[in-house]
Amino acid sequence: MKLIRFGEAGKEKPGVHIDGVNYDVSGFIKDYDEAFFGNGGIPHLAWMLQQHKTMLPKVPDNTRIGSPVARPSKIVCIGLNYAKHAKETNAPIPKEPILFFKSTTSMVGPYDNIIIPKNSVKTDWEVELAFVIGKKASYVEEHEAMDHIAGYALHNDVSEREFQLERGGTWDKGKGCDSFAPIGPWLVTKDEIADPHNLRLWLKVNGRMMQDGNTDDLIFNLPFLVSYISQFMTLLPGDIISTGTPAGVGLGFTPNIFLKEGDVVELGIDGLGTSTQTCIAYTK
Repeated sequence: MKLIRFGEAGKEKPGVHIDGVNYDVSGFIKDYDEAFFGNGGIPHLAWMLQQHKTMLPKVPDNTRIGSPVARPSKIVCIGLNYAKHAKETNAPIPKEPILFFKSTTSMVGPYDNIIIPKNSVKTDWEVELAFVIGKKASYVEEHEAMDHIAGYALHNDVSEREFQLERGGTWDKGKGCDSFAPIGPWLVTKDEIADPHNLRLWLKVNGRMMQDGNTDDLIFNLPFLVSYISQFMTLLPGDIISTGTPAGVGLGFTPNIFLKEGDVVELGIDGLGTSTQTCIAYTK
């Protein structure tokens, strides 16, 4: 299944994407949130679709699409998790996963604007495979880890490199700005993706291909990440884990290339759809 959320920002309703058409399931499902994932929402939704698919109202054309998951308890990201990306940034291959957080207020829809923050001069792009936790995970063994994944989504881990790397402390201050986590268009349930470790992912800026990689270059795979992160914190249903970006970020070019007002970012992952964001300047 492909889960969507649609409508005005902050007032999204749950839906599904079937054969190119978006349908409203808000008559059956409250939202794609912790309660939904933690209480068997995906199999219940699958059963409901079998019984009532022909009765579902279509979502009107040109309706805004939001993040496919309601605001989670946390967004956990993995830094330098592609070997070629670590090389382009002259960073050593991590011996353990590098963890950082994006604020939940950074989440936006897949076609919403990227807001370049006030005083930013180094806003950058990062196409990433994200996955959503389907059931509570604490001290999970690696061989059980995939049982805790509900599905996958496309994520642009937008980053302000000066804030991240030159302002002291952790990376988080360059990762959690408003609009810095466009997610979607869909949450694709796990059964639809045969191998998450062999997916092409790409990103263009103003039509120029910047990133063109494959998840087979991941340093730490998904089962390891679930198990590893769960040693340090409990992962709740609906939490989002973003697995890192391949080579081709603006920071990796000589000279560096960073986003500016008016730039258009397009990105996609095999089976997970595409998204497009336009960069705008911060205003009060």
